[in-house]
Amino acid sequence: MNNKTNEKVRIRLESFNHELLVSSCRKITQTLSPTSLNSIGMVTLPTSKRIYCVLRSPHVDKDSREHFEIRTHKRILEIYSDPEVSVVDLLAEMDLDPGVFCSISFS
Repeated sequence: MNNKTNEKVRIRLESFNHELLVSSCRKITQTLSPTSLNSIGMVTLPTSKRIYCVLRSPHVDKDSREHFEIRTHKRILEIYSDPEVSVVDLLAEMDLDPGVFCSISFS
């Protein structure tokens, strides 16, 4: 009985620009596609919105306000591979777009 253990690498990507995020996910999957991976899965997480309310005129008109929002788009890539394949080395050599925050966890 051959039991193959899969190494799971989870990559969490965050960005304010969704186009940069999609291109970074595509770049990661294209980089890892020639290797012998068991599977790659992408999960889209909900977009978080931070809304800020600012008074236009601090002294006179309290009803005149402006609203600004910052949206943070998030994706998770889960990579299942054999322990012999060095996925971490491939990911370390890759250059992501500026403006994309990346965190890698292993299990």
